[in-house]
Amino acid sequence: MNKSYSVDDSYDGIRIDKWIRNNLGKVPQGLIEKSLRAGKIKLNKKKIKSSTKLNTNDIINVYDINFHERPAVKKIKFNPSSEIIKENEDLIIDNNENFIVVNKEAGISVQGGTKSKKNLIDIFSKSKLFENNKPYSVHRLDKDTSGVFIIAKNRDTAKLFTTLFRLRKIHKTYLAICYGELEKNKGIFNQDLLRFEGKKKILEKSKTTYQVIDKNSNCTLLEMNPITGRKHQLRKQLSLIGHPIYGDDKYTYDKNLKTKKKQLMLHSYKIMFIINNKKYTFKALLPDYFKKLIKTKRLNFLN
Repeated sequence: MNKSYSVDDSYDGIRIDKWIRNNLGKVPQGLIEKSLRAGKIKLNKKKIKSSTKLNTNDIINVYDINFHERPAVKKIKFNPSSEIIKENEDLIIDNNENFIVVNKEAGISVQGGTKSKKNLIDIFSKSKLFENNKPYSVHRLDKDTSGVFIIAKNRDTAKLFTTLFRLRKIHKTYLAICYGELEKNKGIFNQDLLRFEGKKKILEKSKTTYQVIDKNSNCTLLEMNPITGRKHQLRKQLSLIGHPIYGDDKYTYDKNLKTKKKQLMLHSYKIMFIINNKKYTFKALLPDYFKKLIKTKRLNFLN
């Protein structure tokens, strides 16, 4: 059975193996790799790797494969009220013809999923700032993480940012408050992080430089600059060395440290990049709950 599929704009910049799993069924990664090597799945009639990223209107060719096909899951759009739109517009740090920079609040997703939930892309799609275009997400920021987030206003800018992130030309700085006192005041977290694809275990190399801002016997305030971009990278890295982030119940394994209904003390503080020889630097003010914990724990931070 030979079939061809056109890639819609919701998969622009997404890896082909993710597209296959979302559109052709729960296909094991090994079978995807084997099918791609054998040329049974091609992109625009060319052999490609599983890491290849898609562009809108690409054609995916599937030859003689009997995957248990399933329809693409339709994302339910969030319909924001005028108050919610205004609240998020008030969080904008910078607005220009090609992108906006927002100080994202914790508790809000970047994009919608299979369940109806509040997210930035659906909110700004209804904003007057995007009357003549659509918002494009160009990087990740966890739902529970606050801070600097970029949204592109057009496809060309979105592709440019995607390229800059891939080439590690965009530099991000995070602030975190973690349990306990870090022994070294600066260094590098260089670990293999475990993730799962179905039942398959995958180890991914991760690298983050860090510097302690202040610390005491109870906790540490530190600045982190991720070099790689693994999912939940900073949270996993600190947990692995026995210093999980305050409010992180997912990667805090000591029951005595569980802090239910508390905010995650991880903030995307600063982002820097260069476009057309112009240097951009944006900072996001700390949330009140973050500043309160700094004060409560008697830590010093000059921003």
